[in-house]
Amino acid sequence: MEINEVNGIYFKILENHKIKIKILPDYGGKIISIINKENNNEILFQNLKKLKIPTYGSIFSEYDSSGFDECFPSIDECIYPEGNRKGLKIPDHGEVWAMPWKVEVKENKAYLEVTSEKFQYTLKKTVNLVDNKIKIDYEVINLGSDDLAYIWTSHMLLNCDENTKIVVPNHLDKVISLESSSTHLEHMKEYSYPYTIDKNNEIFDLSMVEKLDENNCEKFYFLEQTSWSKIINLKTNESLTVRVPNDKVPYLGVWRTQGGYRGDYNIALEPCTGIYDSVEDGIKRNKIQRVEKNTSNTWWLELEIN
Repeated sequence: MEINEVNGIYFKILENHKIKIKILPDYGGKIISIINKENNNEILFQNLKKLKIPTYGSIFSEYDSSGFDECFPSIDECIYPEGNRKGLKIPDHGEVWAMPWKVEVKENKAYLEVTSEKFQYTLKKTVNLVDNKIKIDYEVINLGSDDLAYIWTSHMLLNCDENTKIVVPNHLDKVISLESSSTHLEHMKEYSYPYTIDKNNEIFDLSMVEKLDENNCEKFYFLEQTSWSKIINLKTNESLTVRVPNDKVPYLGVWRTQGGYRGDYNIALEPCTGIYDSVEDGIKRNKIQRVEKNTSNTWWLELEIN
């Protein structure tokens, strides 16, 4: 085990012969870096600004937008609408990205854990490196006296450029837009995928990342479910494939900013357990996961780097 410190924030290193990752225990257990050791390429988007550790309930946009954060038990800020937790406020991007985690590294595995006293659950994750794959096993334990409804997603910001293409199964042919500032898509409107007619009445390829100077961003969800998604650089042929168990993580969102958000340039494939972004909304739509009292739910996420 190796422990390092940068700007007063310490990180732990987990690596094998092909992958090296850095984890920030005090910063929500954030995976700040994933290095492909075969070519020394950084997989995750990096912010050049100095990191500062968020406090509980912080506004996500006021802090670092890089690396791989966990969003739980919601993505959007909202009021929990039912049961013994009714009326409790879930912060922006959930609780756990702005809470310190317990992190223990042993050989090729990292064990992470955080407990919410407010919402009465423990979230655990085990990160395992196997050759060119990162396998993450999750468990949420409900410590409360009634069911817990939740949305989880991996907020994993990936490096990209104008050669980056999204690859998904062919049956994913429609999306709904959730980003109000997009120059191409209207908020809460459905579009065909990958080619669509945008709000400017022009043909637009949703599968390709635009150039940085387009100053645009999108957030959309596929209307059908999938167990995998992928990005590939058509110039270098490098790729990252994301896999999840479709029965537990059925939905897929995509976030991408081509300079439109804080000047950043990244893309995120975001498999998630509920839609759209808010637990409150997910409960209304009955598109949400629940963990019963005194029990736990498990799921997993696999990243394959090629």
